[in-house]
Amino acid sequence: MAKKSLPTAPFLTVASAPHLHCGASIKGMMSTILLALLPAVIGAVYWYGMDAMRVMALSIATAVIVEALCSRIMEKEVRVDDFHAVVTGLLFAFILPAGAEWWLVVSGSAATMILGKMLWGNFGGAPISAIAVGWAFCTVSWPVYMNVDATMLNTTLVNPLSQLKYFGIDSIVDASMYNYFIGDQLGALGAVQVGALLLGGLILLARRVITWEIPVATIAAVLVVGGIYYAIDPELYANPLFHLFTGSTMLAIFFLLTDFTSTPNTRGGKIVFGLMAGFLIILIRTYGQYADGVLFAVLLANMITPLCDMIKPKPFGAR
Repeated sequence: MAKKSLPTAPFLTVASAPHLHCGASIKGMMSTILLALLPAVIGAVYWYGMDAMRVMALSIATAVIVEALCSRIMEKEVRVDDFHAVVTGLLFAFILPAGAEWWLVVSGSAATMILGKMLWGNFGGAPISAIAVGWAFCTVSWPVYMNVDATMLNTTLVNPLSQLKYFGIDSIVDASMYNYFIGDQLGALGAVQVGALLLGGLILLARRVITWEIPVATIAAVLVVGGIYYAIDPELYANPLFHLFTGSTMLAIFFLLTDFTSTPNTRGGKIVFGLMAGFLIILIRTYGQYADGVLFAVLLANMITPLCDMIKPKPFGAR
């Protein structure tokens, strides 16, 4: 009986480039993020007027110029036309007081681009959120000028987180969640536009710029952990919706914790990452020195990203 000849054609072939392009581009994603931020921009101008416009314009212009200069110095292609620097500058402006001094805006925006982006090779290389880096730089260097309560004395808006921190639960018992939702509260320029940021987040989810895991996990952690504290002693701790609707929580959930490069890639990793971020938000607000502390939660959550990326399903057949 003649032996059966082995097949000569390769069993598995891998084609070389060109590959099929999904159509996504950095410029397209950044344009969608700018569209998602537009409602919060309108809300910031409504509540803070031309001061908000001044801070946002100055921060964006600084970010674009710094990226162009750094690209020239590093002998890289100047790609400011992809709107990446515009998004970074606008998000940094969102975490500043509306009455921020011009030199604070310029210094912080430049530090955000240099320390948070360009030193790591610009877009795609930063291991931690560039916005949080810029915020930490300014907060450590000029804490008084970053304090919204100290720099916004000319407004009638009230900072609910400072009220809770320094005057206790009785100072917020009459607080209206609806007022917080529409942005009727004192806080960082664009971070307190809760309803507008939620709308922007839904746009990002609908356009698939971000996925659901991190926002849902973070919201769940804030509600559950905040709810546990509230259940323990409602006369000492605020209800969980208060934490969700005040400060920078909503900005972090949809625009900072979902950063493309500093967050996990796997589904399981994203869920753990979001749960940890939500837990840290409540923990820092409850025991920390800062009334808000969301940006610190973002920085600390970024630190565990490599560990979260290790959470992945086993390959088929592996033991």
